[in-house]
Amino acid sequence: MVSSPHEAMHRIFQEYPGLFSRVSEVLGVDIPPPTSAVALPTDLTEARPVERRVDTLLRIETEREGAFLLAIEAQGKKDPRKTTSWPYYVSYLHNRYGLPVLLLVVCQDPATAEWAARPVSIGIRQWQTLTLSPLVAGPHNMPVITDVAEARKDLALATLAAITHADNPDVGAILKTLSAALRDAPETIANPIVELTAQGLGNRPAAQQWRNLVAVDLSFYKSFMSEEIRDEGRAEGLAEGILLILKVRGIPTTDEFHEKITNCTDPQLLRQWLNRAATATTADEVFTEG
Repeated sequence: MVSSPHEAMHRIFQEYPGLFSRVSEVLGVDIPPPTSAVALPTDLTEARPVERRVDTLLRIETEREGAFLLAIEAQGKKDPRKTTSWPYYVSYLHNRYGLPVLLLVVCQDPATAEWAARPVSIGIRQWQTLTLSPLVAGPHNMPVITDVAEARKDLALATLAAITHADNPDVGAILKTLSAALRDAPETIANPIVELTAQGLGNRPAAQQWRNLVAVDLSFYKSFMSEEIRDEGRAEGLAEGILLILKVRGIPTTDEFHEKITNCTDPQLLRQWLNRAATATTADEVFTEG
């Protein structure tokens, strides 16, 4: 089952480590293009303290300036606890690996992005011993990509942009552009993007728009998500068939009956009910073996 937007906002960097090079350009930060990127363990727990984990951790190699660590956090809402955990992440990673550390926070909500961008300072009023300044990507600074050619140039960036703009009023056009850009892409490229996008949209209304776009050509999208969509389509058709048969046969149905039929997502069970609807004398007989 597709999981949360939180997962997609950082997992996309695991799937496409080189994506950060383009994201940094969009955010106006001059970071050399990576020559390689390696995913590192995300567990930052020491021997005895409480468990701490960063969402995604990458070791980025660059040609001119060497290596650095990219710690990525997906943030769905404001969380005061991050003012202690984020400085810990950065300090621990710097101490463990002896490399510069950059914290990237990915958000879908402008207010959360504004909050995440505020520097976190540790010290006293007269002198701040440590100040952490996260780099934030969100709807306030990620591009709105509605040009298919532009999306095709960088599908990973287009996917992240779509996820961060999940609540944008024009998200339909953004998703339509991404879907169109994927039509000529090989399955090995398209399938992860299809599922990452669905994951990133979560339970927002845009998620159904994405499902509808993907469903246009199920012969192409052979991902797990497309199987879900295919089953949903079968279920909807079978449910409509049951209700139509009973209506034609003059058998009355209740609101509860209608709700049970339309909410069922099991095509096999719906087929059983459809067969019974052809001979049932009451609506209740659809649910029981005669």
